[in-house]
This record gives sequence, structure tokens and C-alpha cells, in this order.
Amino acid sequence: MSGHNKWSKIKNIKGAADAKRGKIFTKVIKELTVAARTGGGNPDGNPRLRTAIQAAKAASMPKDNIERAIKRGTGELQGDMIEEIVYEGYGPGGVALLVETATDNKNRTVSDLRNLFKSGGGHLGESGSVSWMFTQCGQLLFDAEKYPEEKVMEVAIEAGADDVAESHGVVEVRTSPSGVYQMKDKFERVGMHPTMAGLGFVPKSTVKIEKAEAEKLLKLLDTIEDHDDVQKIHANFDIDDKILAELTKP
Repeated sequence: MSGHNKWSKIKNIKGAADAKRGKIFTKVIKELTVAARTGGGNPDGNPRLRTAIQAAKAASMPKDNIERAIKRGTGELQGDMIEEIVYEGYGPGGVALLVETATDNKNRTVSDLRNLFKSGGGHLGESGSVSWMFTQCGQLLFDAEKYPEEKVMEVAIEAGADDVAESHGVVEVRTSPSGVYQMKDKFERVGMHPTMAGLGFVPKSTVKIEKAEAEKLLKLLDTIEDHDDVQKIHANFDIDDKILAELTKP
């Protein structure tokens, strides 16, 4: 693989996705609304929405909340217009960051992110400043304890995936951006369920960082991830496994 988005794997190690239920609801509701607006309110014909509904159910979101979010997306209910915006910047150690957001107030979001980057030892950049360092692709992540790499690879090869690799207890499958949800359906038809499926940005190369910078960077990423408007973060850092284990231990 040309690179990897190690932050997604670190979140899996730390269990960060389960930390705050209220924030999970906020992020999932925005994804439901945007998915319904861009692809329609019928999950049978909108694989992105179908995936968002599955994520909502996995978070134990009430059915009424799911339905309201979808109806706001289709225009059946009134609500604030939510925009998807990707912000770019640098963190400690010169690590490039792409931050995907879903916001109803981009002025608030960019101001908040600028302050978070600055206080965390980085800086927010202009559009295009780091995006050239990444390639967009479809990504599926599997828990390696439930689905070993060999088992995932068997299905992935038959389904036409571009690449498969395992690291830090996570098996990553890459495919074309347009084929990610079809790939997800193929896995689920054989009873294999990814912990994440969607579009991602993978780095063309990575930046090696040492412990002091790694500690600052992980703190910054945690802080950014905690923002209500932030949906995903992509980064091009690499941390030695021993350092990573020390920094992510309970």
C-alpha cells in the first residue's frame, strides 16, 4: 500500500468511537441528513444512506430520530442546511491533516478549527495545501479478531478489491470510491460486517514522528475529532508500534 490512515486504526485501539454517545448521535444525524439529501430517502436505492442507518442502529439511536434526520434531508421537514466541507492543515511534526466536516455554519466551524489547530501546535491551511498528498478511495475496516486477514482477502479478491492489508488489529480493504458500498454489500452477503465503510483519503507517503510529537498530535486529533461538526480525520503520520502502544494504553 502507498500509505495508510493510521488515525482510523488508533481510534479502533482506543475505542474513541464509543466514548460519548451524544456526540455520536450528532455526527450520525448529520450523515443521515446529507446522505438523504444527496441520494434520496429510500435506503434501497441509496447505499450511503443504508450505511448511515446501520451506523445509527448500531449506536442505539431511536427510530424516530433516524426518520426525522432523513426527512430533513429530503425536505419533508424543515431544518438547517448542512454543508460538507473538507479543511486542510498541518499538525505537530509537519503531519498533513484532512478534516471532513458537516456543518450548518461554516464560519463557526472554520473559526473553531483554526483555534483548535493553533492551540494543538499546528495550523489550518488553505484549500489544496495538503490534499495533493492524499488519494481518495473507498475503505472498509474489519476487526481482525473477528475476521482474519486471510478470510477478508478471500472475499475481497473475488469481489475485485484494489488492496487488502492488516495492521494494529484492523484489516483494511480498499476499492474505488464508486464501488465501496457495493463492496460492503458483497461482504455482508457472506455474513462479514465492517466496522466502517465509506470514502476515505489515504496518504501517498507517510511522515515518521517520535514520541514527543506523537503525544501532541494524538491529543490534537482527539480534540478535533470531539468537535460536533467533524465527521472524519485523515492524516499521513506513522508512529513506531512500541510508542503507539505506550501512548494508547488504558
